[in-house]
Amino acid sequence: MGPLRVAVIGGGPGGLYAAALLKRLDPRRDITLWERNAPDDTFGFGVVLSDETLGGIEHADPVVHAAFQAEFVRWDDIDVVHRGTRHTSGGHGFAALGRRRLLEILHERCRQLGVNLRFRSQAPSATELARDHDLVVAADGVHSATREAHADAFRPHLEEHRCRYIWLAADFAFDAFRFETAETEHGVMQLHGYPYSASDSTVIVEMREEVWRAAGFDELDVRESVESCAKIFTDALGGRGLRSNNSAWTAFRTVVNEKWSHGNVVLVGDSAHTAHFSIGSGTKLAVEDALALAACLQEQPTTAEALAAYEAERRPVVASTQRAARASLEWFENLGLYLDQPARQFAFNLLTRSRRVTHDNLRLRDPHFTEAVERDFGCPPGTPPMFTPLHLRDLTLRNRVVVSPMDMYSARAGVPGDFHLVHLGARALGGAGLVMTEMVCVSPEGRITPGCAGLYTPEQATAWRRITEFAHTQAPGTAVGVQLGHSGRKGSTKLMWEGIDEPLPDGNWPLVAASPLPYKPGSQTPHELTAGELADVREQFTSAALRAADAGFDLLELHCAHGYLLSGFLSPLSNHRTDAYGGSLTNRLRFPLEVFDAVRDVWPGDRPMTVRISATDWADGGTDANDAVEIARAFAAHGADAIDVSTGQVVADEKPAYGRSYQVPFADRIRNETGIPVISVGAISSWDDVNSLILAGRTDLCALARPHLYDPHWTLHAAAEQGYAGPGVAWPKPYEAGSRPPQTGRLDAPKARLTLGG
Repeated sequence: MGPLRVAVIGGGPGGLYAAALLKRLDPRRDITLWERNAPDDTFGFGVVLSDETLGGIEHADPVVHAAFQAEFVRWDDIDVVHRGTRHTSGGHGFAALGRRRLLEILHERCRQLGVNLRFRSQAPSATELARDHDLVVAADGVHSATREAHADAFRPHLEEHRCRYIWLAADFAFDAFRFETAETEHGVMQLHGYPYSASDSTVIVEMREEVWRAAGFDELDVRESVESCAKIFTDALGGRGLRSNNSAWTAFRTVVNEKWSHGNVVLVGDSAHTAHFSIGSGTKLAVEDALALAACLQEQPTTAEALAAYEAERRPVVASTQRAARASLEWFENLGLYLDQPARQFAFNLLTRSRRVTHDNLRLRDPHFTEAVERDFGCPPGTPPMFTPLHLRDLTLRNRVVVSPMDMYSARAGVPGDFHLVHLGARALGGAGLVMTEMVCVSPEGRITPGCAGLYTPEQATAWRRITEFAHTQAPGTAVGVQLGHSGRKGSTKLMWEGIDEPLPDGNWPLVAASPLPYKPGSQTPHELTAGELADVREQFTSAALRAADAGFDLLELHCAHGYLLSGFLSPLSNHRTDAYGGSLTNRLRFPLEVFDAVRDVWPGDRPMTVRISATDWADGGTDANDAVEIARAFAAHGADAIDVSTGQVVADEKPAYGRSYQVPFADRIRNETGIPVISVGAISSWDDVNSLILAGRTDLCALARPHLYDPHWTLHAAAEQGYAGPGVAWPKPYEAGSRPPQTGRLDAPKARLTLGG
């Protein structure tokens, strides 16, 4: 039967649509909605809805869908104006209407169905309503009183961001979704504008907090702010003015809740979650919440089961949207990083900022624009960005794909064997521009596990030469890089599949580190390296580098990430020293830079060196993105040719923000703030993402690990799937017959010609 007595707190789109749907699905329901404001009070102006959301509305309530359709303005183009140059990309497909009109349509529908709407009326508390209602829908917005009153149950996490913004309107209709930057004496500001009727547009002005204060907006009233914004963006507005409606400068707040229901009280819309306005998702998410909640209440036998099903259905969708929204939000927060990009690349970077729009689907939407960006980048005709070369010293990488270092734990006494030959040889044959070894340890005590490979004996060097010679002979054009490292306090542990980071049950060797701090409870406590021992470690690195050069490696990477020895010096969480190697970042950099200099001195001058860093420890008090920029600058000043930007694994209690391409923003910032070439890693899994990141100027190389375990020929297959057969990748002669995807089923079946009615 489902809940018959329903209370809805909040008269925004989510609350209204939930009330209308629940009443339509069961007219017996007694539904009351409380809204503290008047019916025509609303924040903002226009609302953008996707075709996907509209399809759900059409299926659930054709009356509402028809009313929306009659009001929509539609357009396909996005204009990006950068330093006076406008670039237009088409094929995007938007639909918008005024927020006030949207609410009026939902008000009318609720009244038609018999929902009791109480405006200018403060709702009783959710606790009080829950006593005599079967269901309480809390749609009371980003500042939800319901959520705060039951914070112990919902466990909300609120994060306020770095920009200030204000919702305004213009009395004319933009002919496209318009993004425009203004570089003022106080800093960069941006305008987001789009039409929502034949004669009106939403205009959002946004800027970093420090720019907002420097420009004096913190001291202006709303009228003065509106006038100032109109002057700053006079070109975009054609000299016309702006108007406000309950407008105020605010900072965006991301809302995440660990639970969305408590007893018979459920959160929908902004009370449950928020996603930045730059991807147009707030109303969309609220309406989709209402659709899912109504459907689950219809499908499940009890209210408790329905609320659980609603959360299970919506949580992953919302999490995905919030990840995209965060990427977009952070792009605009860091807009200043991209101002020196060419205007067309800047536009492409903006369009692909959230990763919802990619190189491949933008090529489908607007091939002419995408081809122009590719030409500007230097892509020969028909060449995807990932298959353009990159030069590092005298080494030319024929494409931008790197097989990321992956520990295999399969060496014997540090000697790589047949497994390594097949493993690395297969990836070399697979077409990547650069194939990296696992972390190769510089001493027996520097191993992570007994199965780790080394370069501290002549026998190990001979075994590595066998591998590099195979790659260079059988996969000409493929570069092979070695990653040198020392485990530090994370050594003497079991093989990964036997218990990652767990100490060996016997046969342990002593550990050394920056400070005598165990990696985690139960780990061995390392010995703090003395000045003399630091010199010994430097010598171990240089000896390994000389062997690596003789073994034929094309590139050397110094491992200063993931909590291993050199990383342990960089992080304040693992370096508590009080001598010249501890304390300030300059001091914490001292030993890693000494090792880098020593290795660079013996490594051939024509061969490049890179450095892998952890750009954040994902822990309070640890290395952060600001530190990472300075660390990258320091290594570049000492001769590093590129920075391989990873994150975390420095402390056991880290809290990473996992997600698609989740580490790329750290590399992006280093590249665009310092100009240093970067290698991006971290959940990059598709060739479309690689093309998008390269073409947008967010990275120079993309390193993929798990995709190369799944498919050793990942790069060859990426070329085949894109119809590319140029110099950026080469199929080994014995494999050329497989350069086209094999047929997977019968293709000669006769097609149906007639359909006969029964």
